[in-house]
Amino acid sequence: MRIRATRARIIASAVVLVSLPALLGTPAAAHDSAVRLDFLGERELPNAMAFQGTTVGGLSAISYDARSGTYYVISDDRSQTGPARFYTAHVDFTDGGLSGVELTGTHPWLRSDGSTFPPTSTAASTVAPDPEGIAVDPRDGSLAWTSEGERIVPSDGPALLGDPWIRRATTTGTYTGQLPLPPQLHMNSQEFGPRKNQTLEGVTFTPDGRRIVTAMEDPLYQDGDDPTPEHGALTRITVHDARTGQPLAQYAYPLEPLFATPPASSTDTNGVSDIVALDHDRFLVLERASIYTDNNWKARIYLVDLHGATDVLGRDSLTDTSAHPVQPVRKTLVTDLSDVPGLPRVDNVEGITLGPRLPDGRRTVVLVSDDNFAARQVTQFIAFATHGI
Repeated sequence: MRIRATRARIIASAVVLVSLPALLGTPAAAHDSAVRLDFLGERELPNAMAFQGTTVGGLSAISYDARSGTYYVISDDRSQTGPARFYTAHVDFTDGGLSGVELTGTHPWLRSDGSTFPPTSTAASTVAPDPEGIAVDPRDGSLAWTSEGERIVPSDGPALLGDPWIRRATTTGTYTGQLPLPPQLHMNSQEFGPRKNQTLEGVTFTPDGRRIVTAMEDPLYQDGDDPTPEHGALTRITVHDARTGQPLAQYAYPLEPLFATPPASSTDTNGVSDIVALDHDRFLVLERASIYTDNNWKARIYLVDLHGATDVLGRDSLTDTSAHPVQPVRKTLVTDLSDVPGLPRVDNVEGITLGPRLPDGRRTVVLVSDDNFAARQVTQFIAFATHGI
């Protein structure tokens, strides 16, 4: 998601949040996770870096292919500075630290007819993808990627709607298929379904490649308000069969409140920016929040467990008090990047993946930040190691 201070934020005021302790953030904030992360280092790419005919920026997700040692990094450029695209990269862990990051290639995402995506145009009723999530299939090395879609609803004209999607592609960006969405995730000109720029943000495969799991950034309209400094919110995690693409289950995920009070005119909030699977039921989830006008960012990593959570697949509203209560997934705080000694700054960190194991057996965890193509921000690669996964 590219954060903009002018982003419209429409509140579904008729929906009242259920009184769940997890919405206040106390369970996640008060308990440490069994997963411990050791900081390995941070590297930054030059602002507006030119690479193979593109401007590098907007890096919103990252995924590691253990078979080839390649990292895939998606840009959220909506075919504005160049075609919607992704990059390949090499991350160097020489001597047990993060010693370097090098981009090795780039490919455009292709439509089903083999062409690149044009920019969004209301005049031509054209919707460019808003690329946000990327994941490597551990079975064959192919890719899954997500787009947040589009929702432009003017007061005096027809709406321009584009559904979010989960697409499959080759490692050169060639289209190979699209997964069906639960009906609640389709765009709507009414206040039902996803908000603009707050839809499918993260995607991951389970380690055996049998499941594709996606995370919505923020609540659907009917699921309640966005997080504020006073309260959190519920968003959704969806599990798909990787072979058929069909949704199998869906779970409520409790977002933390916004970490500080923004200016009165601000639209800032907190949301899920990426997810990576540890096994069928456990995930690392990255929450990212901002006070954009102050260039103030917070990124936190949680260990999430689906065991015991209510399957809400097919449920229109998570806050409908006439339906059975919803038990969200369990989450525990792994780390708040603001508290990491030696990390020089925290920018708009949006992507997380599991990298290779180090010689001492620890698993690496690699993060990437989205600089929003803005001079005041940076593209960061941040690495940790852990014995816990």
